[in-house]
This record gives sequence, structure tokens and C-alpha cells, in this order.
Amino acid sequence: MASLKDLFISRVRVKLMQTFLSEPQEIFYIRQLVRKTGEEINAVRRELVRMEKRNIVAKEKRGNRLYYNFRKDYAYYSELIRLVAKTTGIGKAIIKNKNKLGKIKYAFIAGRLVRRRPHREDDVDMVLIGEIVIPQVSALISQFENKFGHEINYSAMSKDEFEFRKKRRDPFLLKLLTQSRIMLVGDEVEMAE
Repeated sequence: MASLKDLFISRVRVKLMQTFLSEPQEIFYIRQLVRKTGEEINAVRRELVRMEKRNIVAKEKRGNRLYYNFRKDYAYYSELIRLVAKTTGIGKAIIKNKNKLGKIKYAFIAGRLVRRRPHREDDVDMVLIGEIVIPQVSALISQFENKFGHEINYSAMSKDEFEFRKKRRDPFLLKLLTQSRIMLVGDEVEMAE
């Protein structure tokens, strides 16, 4: 299975990036990052200094604490958030359990879900296309609903239904295909053609 460790040498940096990018709206103080990463405080501090020098993170002093957040204007922010979405949380679970969930041709999650944007009741958070085993998907998703603080809405459809709806320019499907998404399984260009 692919991992951020393939791309980044520092184990501490990988853990920090996973922490920052799996909760992109949050800011963290050093002790919080130490607890979340399970790394030594000096290693976390050193890596934060390196990341700050490269303009990956920004720091802000509040009272007697230094808070850090991942800079959204960092050149590779979008790519990194996609990588982290595939290697942590629900994205990792879908990829890891792909065979148990059926024969999935395409799977994607909404960029809004990954970036922790406000959730509306009619939003679809995840789409699975292929021969899907619904009970397995439901069981997997229920594990993550508490973490997100709301029900995770998903849509599952067969490849034939997907192609039919795409040809008919179904409004529901067009909305899904035009929103920000992170592909977990399958090729995005092939799916959209």
C-alpha cells in the first residue's frame, strides 16, 4: 500500500502533515502535536522549525503558547491534502477494504468532507460505482460518522446505472461530477469521459 513515507524521509514530518491535513481547519499547539504524533517534543519542534522555514506551516503566538497551522497558500497544499486523504481516515479504509466492499470501479469522496467544510443535509460525501456490497459499506462508514460529527451521506450505483445517468445528463450525477472530489479508486479522467 502506498504511503507518505514513500515521498518523505522524516517520520515526524509525515505524522505532522497527516495531523495538520486530516484536520485542515484546526490550529495546534506543540504539546497537542506531540500527543497526536506520539513523537518526542524536541523532534516535533525541530520539524516545525524546518517546515516553517519552507513556508509549509505558520505559527502564531497566543498568550504563552505557540500555535501552528498548515498554510493553505503552500504550493502543494491541494496535492498533499489529497495524499493525506488517501492514507488516513475514511479514504484509507475504503482503499484498504476495497475487495471486501465489492468490485469497485470508481470511488471518490467530496473535497468538502476532507477539508471539513460545513455540511448540508443534501450533500453527498462519498460515491461508489461498481458492484457494491452495501452492508459492508454501511458498517465501514458508521465507524467514521462520529469523527465527522454528522451522518456521512453516500451514493452507490452500478457501472451501468452510472453510464446511463451520465448519458442522460442526470442533474444529481452532474452535481457530483462538478464538485471538488478526491479519487480513491479508478481514474478520474476515464470516469468523467
